[in-house]
Amino acid sequence: MKRLALAACAAAMMTAPAAYAADAKRSSFGAMPDGRDVPAVTLTNGKGVSARVIAYGAALQSLLMPDRKGQVADVQLGHATVAEYIANPNFFGASVGRFANRIAAGRYTLDGKSYSAPLNDGPNTLHGGPQGFDKAVWAVTSVKSGPTASVTMRHVSRDGEMGYPGTLTVDATYSLDEQNNLTIEYRATTDKPTIVNITNHAYWNLAGEGSPGGAMGHVLTIPADTFLPTDKTAIPTGMFQPVAGTPFDFRTPRAVADRVRDASSPQIVFGKGYDHNWVVGRAVTPDQHLMARVSDPVSGRGFELWSNQPGLQFYSGNFLTGTIPGKSGRLYRQGDAVVFEPQIFPDTPNRPDFGSARLAPGQTYRNVMTYRLTTGG
Repeated sequence: MKRLALAACAAAMMTAPAAYAADAKRSSFGAMPDGRDVPAVTLTNGKGVSARVIAYGAALQSLLMPDRKGQVADVQLGHATVAEYIANPNFFGASVGRFANRIAAGRYTLDGKSYSAPLNDGPNTLHGGPQGFDKAVWAVTSVKSGPTASVTMRHVSRDGEMGYPGTLTVDATYSLDEQNNLTIEYRATTDKPTIVNITNHAYWNLAGEGSPGGAMGHVLTIPADTFLPTDKTAIPTGMFQPVAGTPFDFRTPRAVADRVRDASSPQIVFGKGYDHNWVVGRAVTPDQHLMARVSDPVSGRGFELWSNQPGLQFYSGNFLTGTIPGKSGRLYRQGDAVVFEPQIFPDTPNRPDFGSARLAPGQTYRNVMTYRLTTGG
């Protein structure tokens, strides 16, 4: 009997990993024009969720999720080849920085010294400039399977790159567990004072990438009482405007389509829809808090987004022009996706009342965001 018990115990130990099915597999996504390989790592759990991360831009290239009937679809906009990402730079799933969002006129002052970043969004600098983190080939430094599968990628941004001071070392870690939590964490250190704001620019369509109905039927909740109105160039005016009575009130669940084209709001006219920062908090916090809930009523797919950041940039895909074919061979049109970017507030380096974007040697920048995925089952 003792031998039988030991044999049963050994068998159980051998089969135990099946309960922790999260897996990470490395492959190649292709090559850059100069021949450099672009690695890809696919994270998969036992619930039918699979995320592929590519080293070009440390980007979320695909995310497969089942719906309430078990039908699997890719819910991320993106491309099938490296060449398409290079030819059509739309930040699909990318890690963006050194300073995500906009800096007015590309100019700011840090410790009494003036700096300028190249302009790439009309009169402003967007997502770090024309050669931001989204266009770098990141190095894969760690790939792990287990109860939580993960991949860590690293990019070193040299002193003076895109006009930013200090050599910045950035790690992006994507992880997927058996509870359907997809977490993206950014950490950065510097060798001299600089500014930092790094986030992820995933384009979500929970009905499935390229689906005919787009993403405007998604139901959204944002627990924020105020948002940051902008000027015509998408730079915040400095006002914290109450959402009450405006198209920006998502404190109770509401379809994005309800007021995304409401021309009675100058802010909607400026942005051609939503492209604004909601004030969920006023400072970065040690722990995560709820930033948004999103669901697709048809498929049942959805997620809660949690982060430690104070601001949430919500973008309703206003500048998708219908000229770019995606992975499914369908054209991406206005409103075909929604984007949620946890971050500090736009133009913070020029707005002391917004807080600080300064990172000094010895400090560690951290932005962690978790998508608690739901499949409607």
